[in-house]
Amino acid sequence: MEIEKIKAEFEKRFKGGPLFFRAPGRVNLIGEHTDYNDGFVMPFAIDRATVVVAATRDDRRIEAVAFDLNQTATIDLDADPQKKRKTWVDYVEGTARSVEEKFGRISGANILITSDVPIGAGLSSSAAIEISVGFALLSLSDIEIDREKLAFAAQKAEHEYAGTKSGIMDQFASSFCKKGNAMLLDCRSLERTQIPFETPDVMAVAVKTDVKHSLASSEYNKRREECEEGVRILQRYRSEIKALRDVSMEELEKYRSEFSDVIYRRCRHVITENERTLEAAEHFKKNELSAAGRLMFESHRSLRDDYEVSCPELDSLVEIAANTEGVYGARMTGGGFGGCTINLLVRETFDRFNQSVREVYSEEFGKEPEIYTFKTADGASKLAM
Repeated sequence: MEIEKIKAEFEKRFKGGPLFFRAPGRVNLIGEHTDYNDGFVMPFAIDRATVVVAATRDDRRIEAVAFDLNQTATIDLDADPQKKRKTWVDYVEGTARSVEEKFGRISGANILITSDVPIGAGLSSSAAIEISVGFALLSLSDIEIDREKLAFAAQKAEHEYAGTKSGIMDQFASSFCKKGNAMLLDCRSLERTQIPFETPDVMAVAVKTDVKHSLASSEYNKRREECEEGVRILQRYRSEIKALRDVSMEELEKYRSEFSDVIYRRCRHVITENERTLEAAEHFKKNELSAAGRLMFESHRSLRDDYEVSCPELDSLVEIAANTEGVYGARMTGGGFGGCTINLLVRETFDRFNQSVREVYSEEFGKEPEIYTFKTADGASKLAM
């Protein structure tokens, strides 16, 4: 990302010396669709980020520029909010309004946004925008940044303005991850455990399917409703259950006859995925990568068969990885129905993996997949310029 070029563009459009802020995207190693069930996830922040260049205004307007799209928007904080435009503006306005609601009155700002987080890849480009914009607006307003409160404000923007009832993982990953580590997050207690992850011999590789099926957002919300239905059924027998986090497989099997097949399988995925995530964390702590990788493959099978959020392109990429020497594990990452797989492999086998993926996927689907290699990164910060 050419910071000097971005700075020059800002100064061409606006007056005042800007400040710079960044928030990263993330890859989730394991723990998918568990965050909104009060469960466990294990993401790491990637060395791709959204950068916000910003300066205060004397009024209550936000003049926003999406540099990469060459688009602009004006948001009047004293006017009625606008929601669900289905554009990038939802994330900016939603974050500004939610931040003001949780932290207090903020000042207007001129902001220029640029990002190298791939869009539509399941790498949380939306949370990177939300957290970087929120970080910038709070800093410009001289409001002390409480990262937990900021993450929840960003999640509220996702829910109410973008219309996706996401869990808290993406915003927490963008805020709290540490370079060199994956982060085991308990989505109920919000306890965060940094687990050493990056080593010279191993690499994390994302492969983008280059598809994003139109049902992704609606089906995501539907899965959440299905999980909530499962909880309501279980609460008839144990009222203290608050989420699927509180249910064991033994209990689920005990009351299996009460569920439709679909609701049973949705619950089974979440319960077993929580178990896999906690087990994988222990393996990663001990650098037992073959065992951790096996759990990643199991996670994908569960997402494919029980949660039904995969697609042929994702399944093909995971199968290619499973048949490639040097790959410890692979799975879809993100909401599903397209996006990316995350692959854990021996670094020296990357060229073989790269060639295998490109050849087989191109032959099967007639398109070239995008392949990204990532390093771990720190969460959101102000950049020193």
